[in-house]
This record gives sequence, structure tokens and C-alpha cells, in this order.
Amino acid sequence: MSTAKPTMEDVATRAGVSRALVSIVFRGVPGASAATRERVLAAARDLDYHPDTRASRLGRSRTRTVGVVFGVGHAFHGDLIDGLYAAAGAADYEVVLSGVTRRRSEWTAVQTLLAERCEALVLLGSGLAPAEMARLAGRLPVVSVARRVRASGVEVVRTDDAEGLRQAVGHLAALGHTRMAHLDGGTVAGASQRRQGFRSALRRLGPDARGVELAGGLTEAAGAAGAAAYLALPDPRPTAVTAFNDRCALGFIDTVRRAGLRVPEDVSVVGFDDIASAAYPHIGLTTVRQDADRLGALAVERICARLDDGETEARELVVPPSLVVRTSTAEPLR
Repeated sequence: MSTAKPTMEDVATRAGVSRALVSIVFRGVPGASAATRERVLAAARDLDYHPDTRASRLGRSRTRTVGVVFGVGHAFHGDLIDGLYAAAGAADYEVVLSGVTRRRSEWTAVQTLLAERCEALVLLGSGLAPAEMARLAGRLPVVSVARRVRASGVEVVRTDDAEGLRQAVGHLAALGHTRMAHLDGGTVAGASQRRQGFRSALRRLGPDARGVELAGGLTEAAGAAGAAAYLALPDPRPTAVTAFNDRCALGFIDTVRRAGLRVPEDVSVVGFDDIASAAYPHIGLTTVRQDADRLGALAVERICARLDDGETEARELVVPPSLVVRTSTAEPLR
């Protein structure tokens, strides 16, 4: 039995068509009837043929690929990638992913995508310095998603983070909370704007409102550390907490419950992102929702504007957030 990999010529022979028609089918362009397309795909399945898309890209002047740098383990980045795949596919672009981990830097992730001849870069919650991003934008279109950055030539697509915290604080105030804490995100993307939103919302509530900021972060472990700091506060502690993101909120909730507090009876909690686990019935996390599909669609829209329509001026597009009320918030106990 032959172990040679089947070729496009083998598919053409089995389907009884030309190699050119097989190429048309696998490139997804007009030129083949529905019956011919199905015959070619059936022949490919029978032969277990899979086109080498990387080699195909290298042979063309344009690769029509978008490189995406994301944080491995960042739940909301998964939602963003889903939105990017949908929007890129509709625009006839392919997505190539490169992850950032504790032992793999963002710059390494970027260099991998450049080596793949990606035509544009989408950076999710990037930690690169503005000067580095500007240098990249001098080579190819760069879109910063979920991080506000002022760098020459860099497109920005983000949520109105400050407005999200204003909505969260407004919701808690409407329930009757006047003492609140915010688990801060430190220097990560969006943290500064969310911190500003928390502060400005408290100021609007007047002199009776009290706020404290505690160290939080991206992960459940950061939320647990924030909970330990919260539990160490003198009485009366804040009756409500806003967290930098949902994972931070979940770590906070787990820790305070282990300490004997009830959510929401003793402390109300609001997250940010609206990841899938926030809606689990045993969690019921009230949160600020980011529209991942809209963010992804706008990122691809800006890439198409630069690559296909010839636009040269970078823009900042801001997507409004929305509050999703579940069972982790309630009126404070009197």
C-alpha cells in the first residue's frame, strides 16, 4: 500500500475534472458549479486529501491572513477570538493565532506571526509599549483590541471601560449601597479606565458615598488576594465590590464564602466581561458585558479598510458596554 500523501492531481483524477477546477473549489472562489464542487469535495474525502494552506499562502502575493496575539488562559480573549474568526471568515481572511504565556513573551508571539507573512496584526489586551506598537504599525496594519493606546498609526477598538464601571456603581447605588470597594487591575489593559470610572461614579453619588481600592488583577488567584485584603478591612466593611474582571470576581466570591460571608446578603459583587461561567446558576454573577462579536467585527472592518480600501488614517472605535444583572447583587442588609 502506498504511503504517499494524495495530491491535488490525485483529487482531480478521481473527480474527473481538471486540477484548475480543484484549485477553484479549495480556494472557495467562483468558477465551479455546485455539482462539480460536491464531486471534488467527495473525492478529497475519499482520498483523505487536505490542501496545504500555508504553502498556498506563500505562493501568493497576498496571504489574506490576520495574525492575532492573545493571552493564553484569558477567558475573554477566547470570546474575542470567536468573534474575530466569524468576521474574518465573512471577509475572506484567515486567522492565525499566536499565544502569550508566562514563558512566552508577546514580542515572540508577534515575531511568529510576522514570519507567517500575516498582512495585519490584532493585539488583544496588548502589553507592548506604544513605541513598539508604532514601529509595527509602520510595517503593516495593527489593531489594538481592548486596550486604549496612543501610538502613531495604530487602530484601536475597545469597550468604554470607564462607562462600564459607572454602570456597575450606579446599579449598586440604586440597590442602596454607599460603601463600595474596587478590586483594581493594576497596569493591565483597561485597568486605568475602569479605576477612573469607579472614582467618577462615586463622586457623582455625593459626600455619603465611600470607596476603597484594593489590589486585584486578571485571575481567580488575584481575586482571592483581593478578598483577603477585603476581609482585613476594619468594620464597617464595604457592602459591595466591583472587580476588574469576572475571573477576579469569582476568586473573590470563593474566598469570602469560605470565610463565612454570604453573596449577595453580606456583600454584593459585580464582575466585568460576562464570560460564559458568569452565567452558571450556582454563580449568577452580575457583570458588565463586553460585546466580543462587535469588537471582533470592528477590528476586521478596520483591517479591510486599510488593506482592501486603501485607508491610511488610524481610528479609535469605542463600543458601549451593558450591565447584566444576576443574583450576586442585592440590597445591603439593614
